[in-house]
Amino acid sequence: MTAVVRDPARLDVPSQARLEVVTAEVFDADALVPAITGREAVLSALGPRGRGPSVICRDGTSAIMTAMAAAGVRRLVVVSNSGMHREGDGWFTRLVVKPLLIRMLREGYADMGEMERRVIESGLDWTIVRPPKLNDGRHTGRIASETKGNVRGSFTISRADLADYVPRAAADPELTRMAVSIAKG
Repeated sequence: MTAVVRDPARLDVPSQARLEVVTAEVFDADALVPAITGREAVLSALGPRGRGPSVICRDGTSAIMTAMAAAGVRRLVVVSNSGMHREGDGWFTRLVVKPLLIRMLREGYADMGEMERRVIESGLDWTIVRPPKLNDGRHTGRIASETKGNVRGSFTISRADLADYVPRAAADPELTRMAVSIAKG
């Protein structure tokens, strides 16, 4: 497995992990090609920082997809969010909570929404993973998933459980060209 990072000092990797760390700029498709070449899939967890305007998801993912084409890799899994989607939510969440959330996080959601659109139109073998609010809780392995809307009644998931789910989604052919919402099970 290869991790592409801008700052390797920010990635805490156990010494026994079988992980190659490559430093590259995510907007530079040419710099990404060597890290992608020979891989079965690309897993992307790009996300905006703060609440201001952002293009990290849309433009970073576009560069990743360009690099994938050059490297001949077809499988892409991206992490987005369930907050900007209302399918499957109860009436209170759909009509009260989500409008407030969408207004508060509109810049990041616009970036992720455009990323999702580009991924869907890419022609790649994609999966979009839509977690709710992330927390720093421990890995539990209890993950609920839903492909027809958001997971109802669960509004968080740990980053550790998300990290557990994403590679499994990449290996699951049933999730190809699907968006899947996940949450703490």
